[in-house]
Amino acid sequence: MIADESDARRFCAERTDSAGMARLECLAALLAEENARQNLVSDASLQAIWRRHFADSLQLLDYASPDAAPWLDLGSGAGFPGLVLAAARPQMAMVLVESRKRRVEWLTRASAALGLGNCRVMGARLESVESFPAAVITARAFAPLGKLLNLSARFSTRDTVWLLPKGRSAAQELAMQPTTVLAMFHVEQSHTDPEGGILVGQGTPILP
Repeated sequence: MIADESDARRFCAERTDSAGMARLECLAALLAEENARQNLVSDASLQAIWRRHFADSLQLLDYASPDAAPWLDLGSGAGFPGLVLAAARPQMAMVLVESRKRRVEWLTRASAALGLGNCRVMGARLESVESFPAAVITARAFAPLGKLLNLSARFSTRDTVWLLPKGRSAAQELAMQPTTVLAMFHVEQSHTDPEGGILVGQGTPILP
């Protein structure tokens, strides 16, 4: 379990290179600056940005193939996990979907400032995004599991990996799903929250 910011930095450094760490340092500064203009994250979480946001995002890399692409991040908001993942792995194609105008503007500016040619920001509701086969689908605080799957199943194939940080509600949300979904997912312990879980699954969900 990651205990503090020093642990979190080491954890992140193991999942990117020196250039990636430099981009994350830049992203931390950009986030602090933008947070003064719009409430992207709580001020308290900025004081633990490497553990609460960066390591929390990069832990998802442990559950997907290094060459998996494209990734689809639903409701990217402040950039977690999608923008952080794109900064750490600039060779990995990342599609960020966000409907809120000011968040879209932030994601676009930050992506350009970090030189992330691998990162495409789509300013639209997910329902209006044209379907494409995603290798990995991820979302943090996007929607309850049932609604999330209903909205995004059309982007999945039998090989798609789902990586859904759900915090303390992971097991509870999964338990409420039909047996076809229960068979597809399991819960992994978060490295950043002793009570947090990540729903990890593969395939296309069969929904009622």
